[in-house]
Amino acid sequence: MHGLFDFAHLRARRASFAARLYAGALAIGVAAAGCSTSAPGPGGPAGGGAFPAMAVEIVTLSPKPIDRVSEFVGTIKSRRSTTIQPSAEGFITSIAVSSGARVKPGDLLMEVDAKPQEAVVASLEATKTAREADLAYAQLQEQREKKLLDAGAASQQEYEQAANALKNAQAQTQAVNDQIRQQRSELGYYRVTAPTAGKVGDIPVRVGDRVTKTTVLTTVDDNSGLEIYLNVPVQQAPGLKLGLPVRLIGDTGEVIADEKITFISSSVDDGMQTVLVKAALPSAGGFRTDQFVRARVVWSTEPGLTVPVTSVVRVNGQYFAFVAQTGQRGGLAAHQQAVTLGPVLGNDYVLLGGLKAGDQLIVSGIQKIGEGAPVRSSPPAAPGGPGGPGKTEGR
Repeated sequence: MHGLFDFAHLRARRASFAARLYAGALAIGVAAAGCSTSAPGPGGPAGGGAFPAMAVEIVTLSPKPIDRVSEFVGTIKSRRSTTIQPSAEGFITSIAVSSGARVKPGDLLMEVDAKPQEAVVASLEATKTAREADLAYAQLQEQREKKLLDAGAASQQEYEQAANALKNAQAQTQAVNDQIRQQRSELGYYRVTAPTAGKVGDIPVRVGDRVTKTTVLTTVDDNSGLEIYLNVPVQQAPGLKLGLPVRLIGDTGEVIADEKITFISSSVDDGMQTVLVKAALPSAGGFRTDQFVRARVVWSTEPGLTVPVTSVVRVNGQYFAFVAQTGQRGGLAAHQQAVTLGPVLGNDYVLLGGLKAGDQLIVSGIQKIGEGAPVRSSPPAAPGGPGGPGKTEGR
């Protein structure tokens, strides 16, 4: 009896499971049938082939001032930079300053061994003493011959010889005095002093080094009078004029100084075929002498269009952008348009062709849309994003 009961119970469980399986299959079939009867063919209203509109950011293109610029590598120079070279040859005996020290005009920088020059001056001093003794003797002789001539005890010739000897002694004494003054003035050249105020640069010489008149001892720079030197190719020289803006660009692309051209050379560098252009720089700009900087000469400013760098794609060497246009069913649809681009200004390309003012440019999500894809305008993800000023809502 117990075995018959277990067998009957097992048959009942199998029947219940089969009933539930059949009910589930019937429900799925009814649902599928309902879907197939309610959905029209692909492309119909609300059909299974339609895609929802993609949310994108849209901006309306409008003209804005665009600078026509050329970028050069400029060099910062100081109008008050002095290269210090000795006026005398010899060995360095002392260095009175260190690199980076601030000096005033006349401050002692270093000294060159002046012993040879001092010996020359001492020798001339001894010669002067002898010439002064000769002069004193010649004066006495001239006075004696004058008295004898007046008394009739000497001839006119003897007096004239004494007078000529006096003149020679006076000339020789005067010559020695002139030589002494000259050598004493040259003795001062062995003291190297600062000709202008400023900061001492590198000192490549050491005590004991022998220097000549062509040896560079150091520099004295004053950053209060800086200029930027630009070498503009001669082909662009006709566009140069005084007052053109010159903008210095930092490492991240920001403008760190905005100055104007103050000098244009009238000659051409025969080696580089460039024209030298200068612009004054503020002393508080943190610039240094001989520093290289990026500089842009602004030739003109004209209205034009720009597009964000992120709004264009490149396919086989050609750039394309998407614009939002009214589709057949009244919504917005993406249309791919070939564009011609110019240089990059900040985060934008200068637009040279392909679009016009008033076009609604799609600036986000362009990797997820294609030609004719339905789109809708959405606000930018964050303030100041690509869809900032000029953004318009879809129609």
